[in-house]
Amino acid sequence: MHTLQRLCGVLKLTVGDLFEQGGSISSPVLRFRDTHGMSFGEGATKIKLTPGSFDHLEVLLGHFAPGGSTGVEPYTHGSSEELLLVLSGEVEVEVRGQRHRLSALDSIHYLSSDPHRVAEAGGTQEARVLWAMAPPTY
Repeated sequence: MHTLQRLCGVLKLTVGDLFEQGGSISSPVLRFRDTHGMSFGEGATKIKLTPGSFDHLEVLLGHFAPGGSTGVEPYTHGSSEELLLVLSGEVEVEVRGQRHRLSALDSIHYLSSDPHRVAEAGGTQEARVLWAMAPPTY
């Protein structure tokens, strides 16, 4: 399943798109109950909230378990403008070696080509974040 999700991501499709009948019109409404998260990093998942047909914007919902992170090392992807908004909990965001502690409704912006890392800050509570990227990189 993970390989299929990765292939669909490259093709800007969802797994469900592979099984839709030709000519059907998809609804602009995305029901959270119908979404499927993808694991990444350590103790983290993300859900893509924008359709693959969007060429200029991508929005992801991220969940970090206590102590979860995007990974041990900062990473880069593409050359998009990226905004991270904390929905709940606290996270530590490292961008270009600088660390920033953010709480609910705090945000930070950076380029996805800048090395960055996100981690749940306290080690005892979950955190939820929203990423917005333009243009899409996943």
